[in-house]
Amino acid sequence: MFYRFFKCVVLVPLLRWPFRPRIEGLGHVPTAGGAIVAGNHQSFCDQFLLGVTLKRRINFLAKMEYFTGKGLKGRLAATFFRGIGAIPVDRSGNGAGQAGVDSGLAVLRGGGLLGIFPEGTRSHDGRLYKGRVGVAAMALRSGAPVVPCAMIGTFEAQPAGRRVPSLVPLTLRFGEPLDFSRYAGMQDQRAALRAVTDEIMYAILVLSGQEYVDQYAVDAKAEARTKALAAPAATAPQTP
Repeated sequence: MFYRFFKCVVLVPLLRWPFRPRIEGLGHVPTAGGAIVAGNHQSFCDQFLLGVTLKRRINFLAKMEYFTGKGLKGRLAATFFRGIGAIPVDRSGNGAGQAGVDSGLAVLRGGGLLGIFPEGTRSHDGRLYKGRVGVAAMALRSGAPVVPCAMIGTFEAQPAGRRVPSLVPLTLRFGEPLDFSRYAGMQDQRAALRAVTDEIMYAILVLSGQEYVDQYAVDAKAEARTKALAAPAATAPQTP
């Protein structure tokens, strides 16, 4: 009840009405039963746009820190993330990846819709990066179909570091559900998990038209930061 109220009263007026995103292929999203919507991740507003676009409730995995803040600001943040269907996951320690998979499986086995960004973090330059295999683990263990989704224009609307999104044309494009039943019984094989993940990322790539980088986004971000820090030293004039 709170999810629907929050979506209609807060998110729709903030996002759906001003941006009026173009929606393509919405009929590919199952109307019932467990399913995964896997999309590219370019902006902080991606999951909110998915939430206001889909008629079904969609849940996302979110880091525990969003729910444990202190004071009024912390309580408001926790209320906000619960309102958008976020599920807290403890990402600290060696079992962080498994904790995320277990939380996602609980949603899928309960017949819910789970939203996942396989890149693991937002793209810092608008390109599509290599997917993490957690999405494959959930798909194979649950047997749920995976609906690829491309969000186009969200990077231009709100790249990392921009607080208020710009009003630019947005498109949300959903592809045909991907069935991985041919991998039944192979959910513990690393090669199978990698193959399924790559197939999902390729489907997102076709829908989005982005440039693909065969590297994890977090590693690319770290390299970009290192180069940015080294640049001033490399270009500074040398004292004779």
